[in-house]
Amino acid sequence: MTYIKKEECVYAMDKNNQPVCTVQDGEVVTFETFDCFTNQITSEVSSFTTLDWDRINPATGPVFIEGAEPGDTLKVEIQKIEIKGNATMVTGTDMGVIGDLLTENTVKILPVVDDQLIFSDDLKLPLNKMIGVIGVAPKGEPISCGTPDSHGGNMDCKEITEGTTLFLPVNVSGALFSLGDCHAAMADGEVSVCGAEVPCEVTVKLSVIKNKDWPLPFLIRDEKISTLSSKLTVDEACVSVTKMMVSFVENYTDLTKGEAIHLLSLAGDLRICQVVDPNKTVRMELPLNYLKKWK
Repeated sequence: MTYIKKEECVYAMDKNNQPVCTVQDGEVVTFETFDCFTNQITSEVSSFTTLDWDRINPATGPVFIEGAEPGDTLKVEIQKIEIKGNATMVTGTDMGVIGDLLTENTVKILPVVDDQLIFSDDLKLPLNKMIGVIGVAPKGEPISCGTPDSHGGNMDCKEITEGTTLFLPVNVSGALFSLGDCHAAMADGEVSVCGAEVPCEVTVKLSVIKNKDWPLPFLIRDEKISTLSSKLTVDEACVSVTKMMVSFVENYTDLTKGEAIHLLSLAGDLRICQVVDPNKTVRMELPLNYLKKWK
């Protein structure tokens, strides 16, 4: 199994990034990751004035996958997310949803003990391990690891977790896959500007799928399919992600387009992943059993 150290990282997904290694189609790879601050914050009295904001949201990689060519789909099976330290959170002026109301910065260091996140002496939260930044090189200009788009990136979707299979577009030869920005816990919205940011080791299986005309990206978890879209506004993302799911329903059932949107109005859940990145990310969830022709 290939192991990639956290120091092998990028801050933008870019077709010109040099791969740190080449792996075979179907190979299992473990990525060691920094937290989203590149492990710069070590205490609750850390000063933002010393934080290097050019070192935010590092993604370990990229990895070149043999046989992956433009037009293919990269299948990412997330096998394990192992937390490797305490969690960190920050918020402050002009950050997150209520940054206009905040007059000072708040930094929290949250220990992880017995599968719980220790928020305070009397407040403990269950873990909800997930990957914030995960994607491939875009075919055009570089995209910061902090920005989600059709290539993946900083989607901050809490469904991207252990047991999930994520499907991404291959835009360049080898795909140039990377990941980072893991969280011990995060709710839909990520409203403070971050989740419980942690360094991790993430193990995934990377496989190439040929000859599929799927709307990408999407994921499958717990017998549920979720399309993902990141756009400048939540409204735009809602429209885009719904059209993506309508395409799945049309292709994998005998329903018409009008019947497909009726089905989604009854059984499809539209959920906000995050509202704090340059593009906002939304997902549309549908139980996989509705897609009768899915194999």
